[in-house]
Amino acid sequence: MELVVQFQVLNQSCQCLAWKPHPIVAEEAESQHIVAGYSDGTVRVFSVSRTEMELKMHPHATALTAIAYSTDGEMILSGGKDGLVAVSSPRTGMTIRVLADHRGAPISVLQCTRKQYRDFGVEGGELWLAASSDRRVSVWASDWLKDKCELLDWLSFPAPASPEGLGSLPPSLAAFCPWEHGTLVYVGFGMQKEALFYSLRKKQVVEKISLPYFATSLSLSPAARFMAVGFSERLLRLLRCPAGIPQDYAGHDDAVHLCRFAPAGRRLLTASHSAVLLWELAG
Repeated sequence: MELVVQFQVLNQSCQCLAWKPHPIVAEEAESQHIVAGYSDGTVRVFSVSRTEMELKMHPHATALTAIAYSTDGEMILSGGKDGLVAVSSPRTGMTIRVLADHRGAPISVLQCTRKQYRDFGVEGGELWLAASSDRRVSVWASDWLKDKCELLDWLSFPAPASPEGLGSLPPSLAAFCPWEHGTLVYVGFGMQKEALFYSLRKKQVVEKISLPYFATSLSLSPAARFMAVGFSERLLRLLRCPAGIPQDYAGHDDAVHLCRFAPAGRRLLTASHSAVLLWELAG
């Protein structure tokens, strides 16, 4: 529990960050990288092992709101406050593609996952999704080496016209389901307080799980059928899917704006305004 490395960028706030996936090449195994997006529209790549900034790119004209590596670590996907999604190469520093499908609504989530070739009748080595604050989610199949990027599905979730009693709208969050391939989970402001499981194959919602409040954070365990949901009511809910008995935990002093399972699934990290909590899952 000690600070190992610290990177500072003066006069800019870091809005989002992501770890580079573990490389397949053994020689690069010790080289750990973090990519971070900033309020001035820049993307910076930091080497943890060398404790230095390796690359600075400027793919956006507005502040960044979401960032992710492709599954092989060869591309960086970044989303801005204006809804544009940029695809950039950390090797060349060049932005190879800009997608404007979510224009006008800040990007809240970007996530990539490996997929089998021709799983959904389209070519590509991976699936990725983008969610924006206007309750829209786009799902793409891509093969960046062949410069291919094809829209696979477009989801738009309804909501009441004029929300009452909410200071600001809850975020629109989506994630690929690790234990149910071809399925994604969505939470956000809507007609009901619930988590929706959407099948990309059936093109429909296949399961709904009721929630006590609108969610402010979401994480799905990569190792077991567990889903963690955070709420602005300072509550963390752990759910075993499907239809398990929910377990609620208090302990935060403010809205639980981030929850994230560790890769092994045994631990869960949650964060609020002034506290970071580490939970251990028993059993």
